[in-house]
Amino acid sequence: MSKIVVVTGPARSGKSEWAETLAIQSQQAVIYIATAIATPTQGSEDTEWEERIQKHQQRRPQNWETLEVPSELSGAIASAKPNSCLLVDSLGTWVANLLVQDDQTWEKTVSEFIETVELVACDLIFVAEETGWGIIPAYSSGRIFRDRLGNLVRRLGVIAHDVYLVTGGYVLNLSILGTPLPVKW
Repeated sequence: MSKIVVVTGPARSGKSEWAETLAIQSQQAVIYIATAIATPTQGSEDTEWEERIQKHQQRRPQNWETLEVPSELSGAIASAKPNSCLLVDSLGTWVANLLVQDDQTWEKTVSEFIETVELVACDLIFVAEETGWGIIPAYSSGRIFRDRLGNLVRRLGVIAHDVYLVTGGYVLNLSILGTPLPVKW
């Protein structure tokens, strides 16, 4: 039986660092799945993004395997070795990468993803951004992104063993402190 963990919180809260700590504590071979693409596209000059990625890379132990998986997350999870720990950072970037999918295709993608997560024989740690605490975006794609990410994290939280909220320099285990909502989908 695999262990599923969700680490969520606002920007710059320490989500990734907490997820990395949990991965180290698992004492298993860690496979870091980056949903962002580290190699910029030709002509792209986003040095701030590149610096963020470099900080993440420098923080990780050198014995961790890293995979760039911008879209085929279910396939990467399904092919994981048993008795390993997959750290997926981040679900928000994955959702953004697939924002072009229509609602029906997205729902199929999410269903396949949840099904895959429930079947694998390795530990899974997911990092997810909290985007719903701010204003409602004024544009359609922003609302779609926020709603899709929020629903995905909620569905994942239902099957997770632990859900952590990282904010204000603290880590809260919502699985211990909270009460789960009834499932309605």
